[in-house]
Amino acid sequence: MYIENISLRNYRNYTELNLDFENKVNVILGENAQGKTNVMESIFVLAMAKSHRTSNDKELIRWDEEYAKIEGRVRKRNTSIPLELTISKKGKKAKCNHIEQRKLSQYVGNMNVVMFAPEDLNLVKGSPIVRRRFIDMEIGQVSPVYLHDMSQYHKILQQRNHYLKLLQTRKQTDTTMLDVLTDQFIQYAAKIVERRYEFLSKLQQWAEPIHSGISRNLEVLKIQYKPSLDVSESMDLTKMIEVYTEKFDKIKTREIERGVTLVGPHRDDLVFFVNDRDVQTYGSQGQQRTTALSLKLAEIELIHEEIGEYPILLLDDVLSELDDFRQSHLLNTIQGKVQTFVTTPSVDGIDHQTLREATTFYVSQGSIKKVK
Repeated sequence: MYIENISLRNYRNYTELNLDFENKVNVILGENAQGKTNVMESIFVLAMAKSHRTSNDKELIRWDEEYAKIEGRVRKRNTSIPLELTISKKGKKAKCNHIEQRKLSQYVGNMNVVMFAPEDLNLVKGSPIVRRRFIDMEIGQVSPVYLHDMSQYHKILQQRNHYLKLLQTRKQTDTTMLDVLTDQFIQYAAKIVERRYEFLSKLQQWAEPIHSGISRNLEVLKIQYKPSLDVSESMDLTKMIEVYTEKFDKIKTREIERGVTLVGPHRDDLVFFVNDRDVQTYGSQGQQRTTALSLKLAEIELIHEEIGEYPILLLDDVLSELDDFRQSHLLNTIQGKVQTFVTTPSVDGIDHQTLREATTFYVSQGSIKKVK
């Protein structure tokens, strides 16, 4: 899979931009604050219908404009599929093959991407929300059902929290509605957790040998799901629902007192162990970076396993954050098999065949030209 071209209109600092890409490494050079990351972000947004940098879609629209539009063509096997995303103050409209998609969950997955940016190095040491976002975005790319379940889950979570607040402040006293919402909440929560366990089991299978290679066979990586209540991978859906139901019965009074939902997938976390030690707490910065890099490379292989094609890899200003050995390992892994976009102020000091053979673009003040 690779993206053949992209067109931007009123996107960030670009009034209009049209670029063609080759199915290899594409390097986007330029000083900071010139628009390199905006190009990278636009590819991500076209794939995922959301940004990795902001949750406020209005920031993607050029100043004083009404809308932003991203168009691109993605080549999958022997077909070329046009994709289009329009972002306005009213919301988003997505088209695949010129047909408007009723739900964004039906649109996401037409183009698969793996993003590796400096903030992804926080995957290990950052807050649980970073790790939950990582799981949800990756499963969502290969499973429209999961995206739909997550969307429903968050709607019910919002309604449930709102009702708990009403009960807390005595604006409501009848708990029947809370019980109905709890039952709905549990159904989606159990499905989400079951799918996360399944995904992480596959990710473990790919990440462990990759991590071993980067660490020169000195380290063993283990990924552990940390649920907010006592469920496990060995349980089937029925058993998980039973455990959730018992837990919510026990904490009902406490949730009303607090006015908030206390357990569920929105409070779960991941823990990474290297040689049986928690990397977040005890790992060196090098170990944390190796773990993050291993997870990203494992993602590429997992998506390939799920859909039969390699995703597009987006390396946003991340090469300079890695030492020479990790840089080489990353570039050797992708060489010749994954269309890759690299943004960097300079390739000086990065001596690798992959970059020597790359197509290079230069960005300055919102204009881009191909230089090689």
